[in-house]
Amino acid sequence: MFTGIVEEIGEITSVEQLTNAARLRVRGPLVTSDAGHGDSIAVSGVCLTVVEVAGGEFTVDVVNETLQRSSLAKVATGDRVNLERATPAGGRLGGHIMQGHVDGTGVFLSRDENGVTTFSLPEHLSRYVVEKGSIAVDGISLTVAAVTGDRFKVALIPTTLEATTLGGREAGDLVNLEVDVVAKYVEKLAEAHIRDQVQNRDSGGTEERS
Repeated sequence: MFTGIVEEIGEITSVEQLTNAARLRVRGPLVTSDAGHGDSIAVSGVCLTVVEVAGGEFTVDVVNETLQRSSLAKVATGDRVNLERATPAGGRLGGHIMQGHVDGTGVFLSRDENGVTTFSLPEHLSRYVVEKGSIAVDGISLTVAAVTGDRFKVALIPTTLEATTLGGREAGDLVNLEVDVVAKYVEKLAEAHIRDQVQNRDSGGTEERS
C-alpha cells in the first residue's frame, strides 16, 4: 500500500525492451537506502517489484499489462519519475489509500498562475471522481477541486510543484491516474444489490415485512 506522498524524484537511467515487458533502472538514493530484492516501490504511481539494488539505483521489470495501462510505455532514459516506498504497517497515512495499480492515463492540459491544474479524464473513470474526493496523479495524492465530464482540476501548492514531477509537466504530457479504490468497491457491492432487487421485481417476488 502507498499513500501518495512522494519521497523523492528519481531518474530513469536505462530502459531495456524484453519480450512482452521492459526492464527499467531507476536512480533513487533515498528509496534504495533500505530496499532489497522483492520490495515494492511506486514509480510515478505504478507499484513495481525491485529486482536488484546497487549504487543508489534499483531495477524493475514492467510487464505488458502495466505498460498498456500506464505512461511507463513511453518512458525514456533521463526521464524524471516520482518515487515512494510501500507504507509500513503502522505508518502514517499522509495522503490516501493507494494500491499503485494504475487505472489509466490522463493528459496534462493546463495550469494557471494560482496552481490550478487541469487534466483530461477518461470516460470509464469519470464516475469514480468527485469534487473534494481523492485521486492519484503520477503517484501523488491530490484532492479534486472540480470535475466536469471529461476533465478534472486540482489545486497544487508550491511544495508539490517543487517536490514532484508535476512542476515540470507540459501540455500534452501523459500522467498516470489511480482513482479511489473505495469508490470501486462501493460500486461493486451496489451493483450486486441492485441486480438482486431487479431480479426479485421481475420474478414477481415480494419482500417479507415484519
